[in-house]
Order: sequence, then C-alpha cells, then structure tokens
Amino acid sequence: SCLSLLVFAQVVQLCLCAKVTWLFSLTGDITQKGYEKKRTKLLAPYIIQTPGKDPSAPQKRKSDAQRSRRTHRSGGTRDDRYRSDIHTEAVQAALAKHKEEKMALPMPTKRRSTYVQSPIETRTPPDSSSGSEDETSARRQSSLVAAPPVVSPNLQSPDSWINRSVQGSSTSSSASSTLSHGEGKPQPQSPSENSGPPPDVTAVAPPTRGPRVDLPSNAVVRGMSRGQSRSSMIETADGVPVSSRVSTKIQQLLNTLKRPKRPPLSEFFTDDSEEIVEVPQPDPNTPKPEGRQIIPVKGEPLGVVSNWPPALQAALARWGATQGKSPALTALDITGKPLYTLTYGKLWSRSVKLAYTLLNKLGAKNEQVLKPGDRVALVYPNSDPGMFWVAFYGCLLAEVIPVPIEVPLSRKDAGSSQVGFLLGSCGVGLALTSEICLKGLPKTPTGEILQFKGWPRLKWVVTDSKYLTKPSKDWQPHIPTANTDPAYIEVTLFMYVLGTLKTTHPLYLNKEGTVMGVAVSKVAMLTHCQALTQACNYCEGETIVNVLDFKKDMGLWHGAVMNRIHTISVPYAVMKACPLSWVQRVHIHKARAALVKCRDLHWAMMAHRDQRDTSLASLRMLIVADGANPWSVSSCDAFLNVFQSHGLKPEVICPCATSPEAMTVAIRRPGVPGAPLPARAILSMGGLSHGVIRVNTEDKNSALTVQDVGHVMPGALMCIVKPDGPPQLCKTDEIGEIVINSRAGGTMYYGLPGVTKNTFEVIPVNASGAPIGEIPFVRSGLLGFVGPGSLIFVVGKNEGLLMVSGRRHNADDLVATALAVEPVKTVYRGRIAVFSVTVFYDERIVIVAEQRPDASEEDSFQWMSRVLQAIDSIHQVGLYCLALVPANTLPKTPLGGIHISDTKQFFLEGNLHPCNILMCPHTCVTNLPKPRQKQPVGVGPASIMVGNLVAGKRIAQASGRDLGMIEDQDLVRKHQYLTEALQWRAQTDPDHVLYVLLNAKGVAVCTATCVQLHKRAEKIAAALTEKGSINTGENVVLLYPPGIDLIASFYGCLYAGCVPVTVRPPHPQNLAVSKAACILTTQNLTRILRSKEAAATVNIKTWPTIIDTDDLPRRRPPQIYKPPTAEMIAYLDFSVSTTGMLTGVKISHAAVSALCRSIKLQCELYSSRQIAICLDPYCGLGFVLWCLASVYSGHQSILIPPFELESCLSLWLSTLSQYRIRDTFCSYSVMELCTKGLGSQTELLKARGVNLSCVRSCVVIAEERPRLALTHSFSKLFKDLGLSPRAVSTAFGSRVNLAICLQGTTGPDPSTVYVDMKSLRHDRVRLVERGAPQSLPLMESGKILPGVRVIIVNPETRGPLGDSHLGEIWVNSPHSASGYYTIYGEESLQADHFNTKLSFGDPQTLWARTGYLGFVKRTELLDASGDRHDALFVVGSLDETLELRGLRYHPIDIETSVSRAHRSIAESAVFTWTNLLVVVSELCGSEQDALDLVPLITNVVLEEHHLIVGVVVIVDPGVIPINSRGEKQRMHLRDSFLADQLDPIYVAYNM
Repeated sequence: SCLSLLVFAQVVQLCLCAKVTWLFSLTGDITQKGYEKKRTKLLAPYIIQTPGKDPSAPQKRKSDAQRSRRTHRSGGTRDDRYRSDIHTEAVQAALAKHKEEKMALPMPTKRRSTYVQSPIETRTPPDSSSGSEDETSARRQSSLVAAPPVVSPNLQSPDSWINRSVQGSSTSSSASSTLSHGEGKPQPQSPSENSGPPPDVTAVAPPTRGPRVDLPSNAVVRGMSRGQSRSSMIETADGVPVSSRVSTKIQQLLNTLKRPKRPPLSEFFTDDSEEIVEVPQPDPNTPKPEGRQIIPVKGEPLGVVSNWPPALQAALARWGATQGKSPALTALDITGKPLYTLTYGKLWSRSVKLAYTLLNKLGAKNEQVLKPGDRVALVYPNSDPGMFWVAFYGCLLAEVIPVPIEVPLSRKDAGSSQVGFLLGSCGVGLALTSEICLKGLPKTPTGEILQFKGWPRLKWVVTDSKYLTKPSKDWQPHIPTANTDPAYIEVTLFMYVLGTLKTTHPLYLNKEGTVMGVAVSKVAMLTHCQALTQACNYCEGETIVNVLDFKKDMGLWHGAVMNRIHTISVPYAVMKACPLSWVQRVHIHKARAALVKCRDLHWAMMAHRDQRDTSLASLRMLIVADGANPWSVSSCDAFLNVFQSHGLKPEVICPCATSPEAMTVAIRRPGVPGAPLPARAILSMGGLSHGVIRVNTEDKNSALTVQDVGHVMPGALMCIVKPDGPPQLCKTDEIGEIVINSRAGGTMYYGLPGVTKNTFEVIPVNASGAPIGEIPFVRSGLLGFVGPGSLIFVVGKNEGLLMVSGRRHNADDLVATALAVEPVKTVYRGRIAVFSVTVFYDERIVIVAEQRPDASEEDSFQWMSRVLQAIDSIHQVGLYCLALVPANTLPKTPLGGIHISDTKQFFLEGNLHPCNILMCPHTCVTNLPKPRQKQPVGVGPASIMVGNLVAGKRIAQASGRDLGMIEDQDLVRKHQYLTEALQWRAQTDPDHVLYVLLNAKGVAVCTATCVQLHKRAEKIAAALTEKGSINTGENVVLLYPPGIDLIASFYGCLYAGCVPVTVRPPHPQNLAVSKAACILTTQNLTRILRSKEAAATVNIKTWPTIIDTDDLPRRRPPQIYKPPTAEMIAYLDFSVSTTGMLTGVKISHAAVSALCRSIKLQCELYSSRQIAICLDPYCGLGFVLWCLASVYSGHQSILIPPFELESCLSLWLSTLSQYRIRDTFCSYSVMELCTKGLGSQTELLKARGVNLSCVRSCVVIAEERPRLALTHSFSKLFKDLGLSPRAVSTAFGSRVNLAICLQGTTGPDPSTVYVDMKSLRHDRVRLVERGAPQSLPLMESGKILPGVRVIIVNPETRGPLGDSHLGEIWVNSPHSASGYYTIYGEESLQADHFNTKLSFGDPQTLWARTGYLGFVKRTELLDASGDRHDALFVVGSLDETLELRGLRYHPIDIETSVSRAHRSIAESAVFTWTNLLVVVSELCGSEQDALDLVPLITNVVLEEHHLIVGVVVIVDPGVIPINSRGEKQRMHLRDSFLADQLDPIYVAYNM
C-alpha cells in the first residue's frame, strides 16, 4: 500500500502542468512478434534498469501480458470496441512520465451519511475538530502509512504539515486523501513563512477592508478546544481564524493553479463591449493542408443482370413461387439453438395475408383504414426476426410505409419522447406488433396500453398468423416497378444544427440527438440491394449469419430477399448468454458470410477456449459493420490472431462504412487468397485535430492507426467536403465529410423539407466557391479521406465530433484513452460517455462513466486524475468535467449502449446524480476576457470633474425637499426632545391610542394610549433610579420581545437620563459590547438569564443589575431628565451589517427629532392616520418606526411581531384588510414568507374577504439593493386581492444614516432602469434596453427624504463623479449618526465615516460615508416641485464587492445567477478567499442532487459573469446566516467555512 500511494502521488499531476511531449505511438501491425517488438521499443525509455536483471526479458513479459488479459476477462469490465494493447501501454507510459513530479490535489469533501458507495472499512473514523492535541497525534501516528524523512522540529516542511493537518481533522470519507499523493523530500522552511496565507494566484490585490469589530479576546471560537489558543490556528490575511482542513485543501488547490494556463493570457484589458472573449492567436506551427483539390472518386459501374427483379417485392414473389421450401430465415432461442426456420414460401404467403388484412380487414365493412402511402409503426422485439420480416414485406406488398422502431419498455425510455415526435410528424396512427410483444407492453390499471411520453394515440394490430385473413383467390398484391415513392422510413439520430451561418449549409454544433426518419425510396432500396450483391459477390442460396439488429441498417439490408439468401439471425440476448453462438452457427451451417460488430469479435475471442473444434474455413466474408470506427482495427487483428488456426483467412475480413442517410458508403471487397492485405494508415492525432492527414513516422507523437473500409459502392460517386461552412471540396491531405451521389441512398428526412435540403441536396463547390456540377450529393455524417488506390479511410463521425478551441477531437478516441487508464477497479463494464457542452463561447468536453459498486473513493479519484492527465498528454485538450455515476444509471439505448444525447440532457438539467465529480474549468477555459490592469491615475479628481463638465455630464448628486419649519411649529419649537413630545401628548390628548399590538390570531393583546405610555415610562424611570442606582448617561440594555414593553422601557430610560440599547433576546454576547450598567427585561427572560444553561455560557456574577419590569411599584421619578443640549446621545443603535460587523452608532436627540420630522413629511403622518408595522424593532429604521415615529407624529401604529407570521402566515395581509391600512412597513423576510407561503392561497384569502385595495404604500425596510424579483412577485401574486402594483416600494438606510430614502406617499412612482453589467464591473453606468444581453434591472431605492443630500464619490480619490459612474454614496443630513460606539476605544479610526469632506468641488460640507455603491440618474418624471426627478439607485455594499480579474463584482448578481441554475438551490452566497471564488448553495432537494449542482453552478457563473468558480460548497437549508432584515451575512459564512463549521453535504474543489 505504501508503494501504491507513492506511485499515485507521482502520477496524479493534472493537465495544468506545462505541456509535455509524450512518447506515444500506435500501430496496427499486431502479429505476436510485431507486438513484442513495438512494445519493447515503446517502453524502453521508461523501464528502470535493475542490476542483475535483463530489462527486456520478452518471454516473462509475454506471460505477464497473458496473465493480465486473463484477469481482465474475468472482470469483464472493458468496452472492447476500443481495445488496443499498444494504446493502453502508450497511455501507461505517458502517465509514468509524471513519476518525477508530484502535486497535491485536494479531494472533494463529502458528508459521510450521503453516499454509501465506498466500503466502510476504507473510511477514516470521524475526527472531532475539538479533540485534544494528544488524541489527534495518536490517531495520526496510527494512520500514517510511511513515515516521512526526519526533519528538524523547527524546520517543518509544508508538505508534512499539510498531510498531518488533513489527516487530523477531516469529515470526508477520504480523510487521508492528501497522503495518497505521497511524500517527497521536504524543503526546510521557517515557521514564520509557514503560517502565512496561501499565495495569490491572480496577482490582483484583494480589496482592502476597514477594521472589523472582532470577537473579544476571551471569546471562544466554536469548534476549538479550550486548550487551543488562537495562535495555534493559522490565520488568513485579515485575521480570520482558520481550521487546518479547509485551508489546506484551498492551499493545495492554489498550488495546482499556480502553473500558467494554456494559452497565456494577454496583459491588458481593452475596455470594448464587443470584446468579451479572448481570441487565441493562430499558432504558426499549426499543420495546414498542402495537397491539391480532391477529385471525386467513382465506384465501378453497377452491372445489369438480366434476371434482376423490377422491385424487391417481385424477388420475394419469385422465390415464394419457385423456391417455396428454400429456407429464408432461422431464428435462435435464448440458448442459441434454432427456434424455427421460415421458408420463402411461408414468408410470401404470410406477407400476402398481412397485406390483404391491412388493406381490407382493419375497419368496419367497406371502410378502408389504411391506404397506400400511409405510415405504419413496426414494434417487434429483437428476439423475433420472423414476425418482423412478415410485417415488413407485408407492408411493402400493401404499399404502406413501415417505420420500424424499438419496443417501448416504460414512459421513461431514453429518447422515447423523440421517437413519439417522429411518429407524430410521420402521421403514424397504427402500430403492428406480435401477440407476445403486445402482452409485454406496459399497461394502465384498466388494462389499456400505456400512453408513452410524447407519442401520438396509436391503434395496435397483432400480426400473428391466426389473426390474419386469407385473401380470396382472385386477390393479388399490386407490385409496381420500383419508383421514387418512399418504401420504408429508417429511424436515426439527426446530427446537424438547423441554423445557418451566412450560408444555407449546416453547422456541426448540435449533438442533441433529435430523432429523424430517413425515407428510403423503392428504387433506392432495390438499387442498394443490387449494389451490395455486386460488391459482396452474393450468390443464390448462400447462408449468412447476422448478429446485427435486423430492423435497420446493415442487418436489414444484407438480410434482404434479393438473392434467396438463408439468414441465421443471432439476437443480442443470445450473444449475452453465449458469446460464441455466432461462430458456432458459422461452423454448423458452413455459412459463407457473417455480419458482426467489433464487440462480437471480442466476445467470441473471450469465449473461444471453450470451443476447440469450430471451423471458420467456410467464410468468404466477415463483414465488420462498425469497421468505420478507427478503433476497430485492433479487434479485427486480435480476432484474426486467435481464429486463424480455426481456418479464418486474413482476406475475408471486410470492414465497411455506412450511415442511415447515405446507406452503404464503402465496403472492402472479399479478397483473393494469397493477395497482399490493404495497407494501414498510422496518423498523427495532432494533425487529425487540425483536420489534416499527417503520417506518424516518429514514436514521439501520439498516433492513431486506421484501416481502410474498401472502395466506393458500385454506381456511386464520392467527394470529401469541409464539414463546416459551405461544402467546399477538401484537399487530398485534409479530413472532411464524405458525401455520396448514388441512386442507392436515402432520399429525405420525412416531413422536414428544410433539413432535407441541407443533407440530401448538397452541391460541392471548389476553392473559388463555384459549384462543381449540378448533381446533388448526400452527407454521410462520416469524416475521412481517400487514401492510395482510392481506398476510403474513416477517422470518425460527425455525431462524435467535438470542436474545442478550433480543434477537432473524436469522442471515440477520448473513450479509448480513458479506457486505457486501468479502468478495472473503477469503471463498470467500460461504460463511458463522452460529449461536449457549449459554455462561454466554446465547446467543453465532459466525460461521464459508470462507477463500479465496489470502487472506493480513492480509486475513483485516482482514476479521474489519471484520465485528465492522459487526455491532456495524448490529445492536448483539457477536460471540463469528469463525472462518475452509480452503475446502471445512465440512459440506455435498446441494445444496451449509452444514450449519449439523453446523458447530455441529464447533465445540463442536473438530473445525472453523480457519486463523484471533478470540474476542471481552470485548465480548459482559455478564452476568458483579459484581466483588467488598473492604470495609475495620472489626473486628479478636479481634472476628472472638469472633464465631466466639458463632456456635458452632470455631477451625480440629488437632494430631498427642504425640511423647513413646517406646521406644528409650536410642537417643534417647544418639544425638540421626544420625551417632551410624549409629555405634551399625555396632557393634550391623553386617551389617543398610539400603539396596538396584535397576536397570531389578529387580536389586539395590548394597547397604549398617550397617558398610559407616559405613566409606564415614569414607573420604569423610578425603578432605574432606585433599584439600578443608574447615573445619567449610562447604558441600559432593553431585552424584550417585540411589543409595547420595549417602547415603554425606551421612554423610561430617556426619562431617567440613561442611554437605551435595544438587544434582541437572549444574546448575552452583546452585553459586553454596550458596557451596560443595567438590564431591563421581562419575568420570563429574567428566568432564562439566571438559568443553568446561561451559566454554562457566561459567568452570571459578571452580569449587571437585572430589573424585571413586569412587576413595578407605582412610583414616579423625582424629576424627568431633560438633556442640556440636543447633541447629547439619545440612544445607541446596534446591528450586524451585511459584512457581518456588529456595530453600534450614536444617535443624538437632534438626529431623532430631525429623522422623525423627515419621515412625518415624507409619509404625511398625522394623528388621524393608522400605519401597520411588521418589522423587527431592534435597530435601524425598524426601531424608529416601531418606537419613535408615533410619539412624534401622533399617528396610530399597529404592531405585528414578525415571528407571529410563523403560526399565521396571513396575519399581516389580513390586518391590512381589516383595519383598511393605507401605509405599511415590512422587511424582505416578511415579504418572502408571504410570497412563498401564500402564493397558492390567494383564492382562499379572497374568499375570506381579504382586500388590499386600500394599501397606498407598502415599503420594504432594508440596507441593501432593492430585490426587484421579490417585490415584482409579491405585487403580481396579490394583484388579485386588489394590491396596486404601484404600492410596493423600498427604503434605504445605512449605519451612518438610518434613513436616506423612503418612498412616501407623494412624488413619482419608483423607476426601474436596465444597466449593462459589463460596464458596471468597470464602475461605469451604461443604460440599455430591457432584455438586452448582460442587462441588470435596478429599482430606485425610494425617494430621498426631506433634508437629505446625496452625492456619488470616487471612494479612492474622494472626488465627485459624473452621473455615468458608479461610486460610493455620501450623505449630508441633520439626522446622520454622530459616530460609532465600540468598546475598544477606536472610534477615531472610523471618524471619517461620519465627518468627511470632498477632495474637490465643495470642500466645506461635511458628509457621512454610507459604504454603499450606487449612482444617480435624472429621470423624465417630475417631482412635487415640478422639477425633473433625480433617482438614487443602490447597487451594493462597498465592503462586500469582489475584486476579481481587476473587475468589481457584486455578490448578489452572482448569487441570482446561481439560484436560477437548478430547482434544488434554495439560497446561495458567494465570497472570495485568496482570490478564489467560493459559492455556497443551500440544497432544498434530495441529497442525491448535491453533486448535480457543481457543474451547473460552474457553468452559469462562467457564462454570465466570465468567472471561474474555485470552490463549490453544498450545504443544508438555513446554513447561510441572515440578519433580522433578511440580509445575508456573507463574512460570517466565510469565517464558518474557513473554520470548518458548516457541516457541508459536499465540497468540490474546481481544478
């Protein structure tokens, strides 16, 4: 195990390494001697010479090879279409080159409960991160496999540190994953270097962040033991404590990404909207075609034989009449023994009976259901060729058009709906089947045949003989001479895209696998049979063994009745049970020809030891149907090697090339004994990827050996044309698509004339674009070239062509390479699918394989790593994604292969459910935009401002209306303090109800009039003075649930001269921050604070005095405190910002009065008005509206605690309707709760009488960009309840100023603009039309409040900006906060947040910095004064922006894209760490969806934001922290991730 770990460490280098030229060659000269010679030469450079041992020892190697092959057979895990021992060994040798280098590759982290793929024994026991040092070290020693070289304890190597830390704390099933990369000799490194943050891989400085309010030094970080101090953890650049595991994995990831990408990115970003993609410069060394233009290749003339029938049906009639007892077809049972033989007489008579029945006996009397030319589906199993033949020829005789399809097994069959679409487009209404097949079809509970997905309604007709009617003696089927009417329709996968690019010629970009029907005319069917007869030299009465599907393609064509051939049909099921059955049939029947595929050759080889006495000497043709697959050559050679001793002659192997559109393109003619065999072409894979033919002469290049597929068919003309763009003739050394002109080919895609023209009516053109003639050619979909002697070579198919960065790669070649990387431990039965997906303007290669049930995590990961490496080495192309899915879960074709187009669809829809996945976007995405280099600013802010003015751009500033000395002047003058306003109201209007508190049932549980509130405040003030012995100006914590007690306590504190601090119960941590002298709370909360649980967390002795305000004596304070100046602090407002900082701001009495006056003006609040508030009352504007505004303005506030909505979702909306509320305030979380929870209940609410037509303004209170999608959804959803779409708006406040914008009741509606996201990343604002690509909708954040001025400023230069720029929003207002309140005494550090000046323009005014980026736009709307309205748009928090690739990104934009990627993503959040983008997504679906999200998230971020995701973390719902306003706490999430406290379902590290 030690050795295997070491080997793995050395080979697991990924394709990110610098290019290495691999010594690799491939040849088809596989005699045993040639094989040994080639192998020795190939492996010589890699064999380690050991003294005393002969490195060559061919005899020893031979036995090893045989032993390994034997082991391999017993496993049966390899798809041997691609078997090539030389290719396998070349891949292994290429991988061995990496033994000298090593790279630590982070394995993904899985939650153990999720996947049970790996055996339990291989799992490392879970390790608690809070375990003591001794326990973990003991555990490490027991799990170490090989001790690293001894190093001085002071000079510990980073490698050993990484390995130890990963082993020590890991929750993944692969806890010791890093160890599997082995240990090299560590380099000494000083401790100071070792503890730093990982290196920055993108050389762009991360954004600088302001100082954060950190945890107190005595606070314990969750997940750490008491024994560990903070110094024992690593710290990131900004002091965030990091547990070893996550940081180690990211460190490893960074190490893998430090190597330069291919091709290197250019230096500077040209700011041009057209230039999104980096266009790679053409490589001068790229091989280019140098030959002359190809001349069309002509097949030999199609001979005319006197007795050839005028139609295929006529041939059947002839043999049925003259040779009735001659055998036509023998079918085998499941054991491989003959089941029945159908004679030509029986075949003719039954076909005639069926034709008569179809035309005359299906409907009621005299009603003809079918008429000639109608289409009929043939649904027969692969085990019943006889019934199919009768049905097929019966249809031909009835002149209806058969459409053979596979038997549908369930509604979820791969490609089933596409087949249904084809049947619908062909107008099929009738299906023929056998009685046994009909019984086996899936049924509904009532016994009817299931309606398959996408299928038209079908009438099913059973064609067994007992149900057919014998025609009268005078009835004879009509057999006309073959004409151009369709004879039958062959179902095929369509491979061209329907669009065009400046021409009418197809592009080869669509591999979606649309099912099409190729119509074959009667004359084409006949001519094709004649051409096959001539090419294959068929004689009357020959026997042929057919292993292919008899319903289509070659299985149908060669089994035709033209030459009275006896066909022995070997079904797929028989081959699975007895692989040698076809060889036995050849031997028993002395068959002259056999029709097989490469897999049948291989299966026969595997089983040949069981049968010693079989003879293949009778064969004159062994037709290899998939001989066009370049990998067929090794199967043919190996089969010949084994069976030559059984009489098989080398010249009988006849590969051929076919396609449904062109039918048989070419076939190798049966050879003459002793004649030389055709030559092989050994081609350079590098040349092939550029579409040119280069013979591979040196071993150092990767190579592909291809065999010819013979000559063109008789009577056909063939060209090679360029596969993309106009069908221009290729040069002689250029790979192109084979096009054929022949009477024996398909005529059209049935019912699709447009697509037909692009495929069946192609006129090749020469280099100048002129047509070479008027004869139309048919595209075959095969890629190849013409070799010496007019031999045709095929190197791949269009459907398997992957165009990556302008180079062509064949899916089959990639499968072959993947299979050569020791798949035995990992891949289930060699089942691998390769396809490409288009992401960010290029195709990206995806490999999906089925994983063996017993494969371990380490084996799978090792295999994936090696595949990446091998493909990069041999094909010089990077893989985008490699996924392993559980065995037998990929969609299957009817014969058990992988249905590629459905697999691709599952991948793109997120329905693949992989159990292992590895994304490598860093490797293969080389066309990203160039990073923007910020140039040093050579001009000052003043010059920029002048430049803006000269360009006609206005300075971006706006202001609300004048605050002025408005009505209630006496009140304002006399009562500039809220305490005075409350006393005045208690005297002048004592019984006016200020507050009504509702419970979950909508019942008013508590009310407060002016006088009640005043008296309760007096009691609390008296208690504070007596019990708490509080001095003036000391802080008092208010610990209350949302309610009127909180309001009364607030005014009680003001009456006593204390400074109130509202705190959400029960968070004891906040008490330290506010330096509280006393706590006011309720009886219930007092019990909690004094409970044992609280004592375990906090030392109760350190608590300040706790006063229970539920039971207070009726006392009045000796006097009510009046502050000497309005600038004194009224209260402290503490909240957690979106960046996760807990900050308190000081709000003065003057600011309170100005703010209340401003809100009163904006919202027109008077004593007669009612408003409803559904907000948390602990901070910001929520607290102001809950506690302050009513006392100032006299309006009645109906208070709805947000937590009550959990038990009654409709409480808020019912209250609005019941009280006829005009103005209401809520938070985003309340709006989201109603949108999600009540979306389907609008009819029910309507029936209960809920009517929202009274609502004039519904304002969402937040400190973030307006959530346009949510507000639109809310408006649209409750429109039926009468809610006006104009009513919903937002507010905006920040820490430095609690209320900057509030929509209010007057003024224009909030405006929405669409801005270009590319410009926004450059801090510029460019408006675009709705629906424009890369457009972002932004809604105005409400109207600017009276007395408030805002200006947009460059945060670096502090100069004012024009209105086409994004900048920081600065605010000047009488109600701005006075400063931060912290316990560290560092207020001076952030003083400039509150009192700062512009560097130019208006250097006198004092501004407060909000920390938010936004812009101002002048709209066409008019405000109350008749001027054009200036709208403020908030884009996002400056602290949260992500600086990546020199551009500024806003997390919310990336998160919006991510949330759209899959239905199972509930919420997502993004952040960066050392310039890696980390995406955390909450999974709301089943845990098997977790790995599906990784590629979808990577795709969407790359497509829409041109960024590569570094780490994808999938977590449970509710893990992403949010504050009371519903805003995400991304920095808290980041800290939890780095401290390994998220308990993720899955963590993927993208390479």
